[in-house]
This record gives sequence, C-alpha cells and structure tokens, in this order.
Amino acid sequence: MTVPARISIVTLGVADLEASARFYQDLGWKRSSASSPEIVWFHTADSALGLFPAEELAADAGVPAEPESAFRGVTLAINLEDEAAVDQALQSAVDAGATVVKPPQRTSWGGYSGYFEDPDGHLWELAHNPFFPLTSEGRLDLP
Repeated sequence: MTVPARISIVTLGVADLEASARFYQDLGWKRSSASSPEIVWFHTADSALGLFPAEELAADAGVPAEPESAFRGVTLAINLEDEAAVDQALQSAVDAGATVVKPPQRTSWGGYSGYFEDPDGHLWELAHNPFFPLTSEGRLDLP
C-alpha cells in the first residue's frame, strides 16, 4: 500500500482558540457544526482547517511544546484568479486582523504573490499563478 497523495486536514496550533476562530470567521470562512469547545473546524475547497490549542496539539503528537520561532518552515497558500483578487484578499485579511509580511508583488516565476500572518504567526501566501489554472469551484488544477 502507498500513502494517498491528498491532504484532508490542516490543523494549526493556536494560543487563543476563540480569538483565532473569530479571525478565520472574519475572513469569511464557514465554521463547521463539527466544531466543539476543544477544536474549531472550517470548511475549505478541498479539505478542512482545524484550530486546536498549541500545547494540546503538541501533546497529541507526542512532541514537546516549544516556543515558536519566527519562521516554522511551512506556509499555506491560497491561489486566486488574478492580481486584483490577491490585493482584495490581502486587504480582507488585514481587515480581519492579519499582519502583512510581504506586500503582493510580481514574482520571478511570472506570478503575483504576497504573504500575511494570522494572529498566531502562521504564514499564508496569497498568489495568482497564471500557469496553475483554477476550476470553476476555485480548486487548483495542476497540469
């Protein structure tokens, strides 16, 4: 058997569960009724986003809960239809409480990209990649 090439859930460790949940709701994301006082779930196009207290997430994984460094070696990305959509999404993220890490700009690979961090420092890239089309549902359609 092989490991299926899919990502079903991304779970982010957070300091304040309700504050982080409000941030994602303010982005316009739909909170799932499967949420509980212990974990908050959001619907995404192809998977689910979970928010879970960071120390409890570390304990669940069996690793020590260490202080977070500025860069964790992971970014999450949302591909958008065009440059204007990137700019609009970044403004919506800022309005919800995000911090701009890198303003959107044209990239060396022919796209347009910028970064923000959520209240817990998780990095999100907002990008338009003209070489990776999106389906009518907004899903990435890799060639």
